Amino acid sequence: MSSPHHEEKTQARRDQIVAAARLCFRRSGFHGASMAEIAGQAQLSVGQIYRYFVNKDDIIEEIVRRIVDIRLQRMTPENGDPQRFIPLLARRQLPADLGGDDDGDDNDNLLMLEVASEATRNPRVADIMRDAEQKMFTHTSTLIKKRFPHFPDEDIAARTELIAALCEGTTFRSLIPQHAPVAVLEQLYQTLIDSLFPEKTP
Repeated sequence: MSSPHHEEKTQARRDQIVAAARLCFRRSGFHGASMAEIAGQAQLSVGQIYRYFVNKDDIIEEIVRRIVDIRLQRMTPENGDPQRFIPLLARRQLPADLGGDDDGDDNDNLLMLEVASEATRNPRVADIMRDAEQKMFTHTSTLIKKRFPHFPDEDIAARTELIAALCEGTTFRSLIPQHAPVAVLEQLYQTLIDSLFPEKTP
């Protein structure tokens, strides 16, 4: 059985490798970054990297897991009011629970876009992406069900799908200039959200 000190040391080393890999993936992409590049960034040997991760896909899986875990932790009933989405979507200022970055750092968003790109050519990464999406989808559906218990399950699934498309589309479009006035977008999003999430009528 590992001692607490050994576990802490192992976790610290994994954190070091993940931090280095994030920089390399941002710079070279998942496909282009090599284990040698990651090792150099982490100031470790390639052999040391393999002591903590089986391969590059294993590192990608850990990065995605951490991003998803943060987003799930911040998706709570307290911040689940759909009306909250309106100004955030219109201004492209999504917090972490909606697929954005609270600290203004787009690293997580850009890395997740890299995941989507790599998934088109790497079946293992495609599996990682599907697993992450399923966790987010299930958690979001559960929150919607708690807030709108009168919705049938198929309606909840459809609304979760649409919200995911809005948030992911907004994340992608945040890379380019916004063409429409925020005030006009807010009005359109208000109409859409009111239609999607009406309160139960007597």
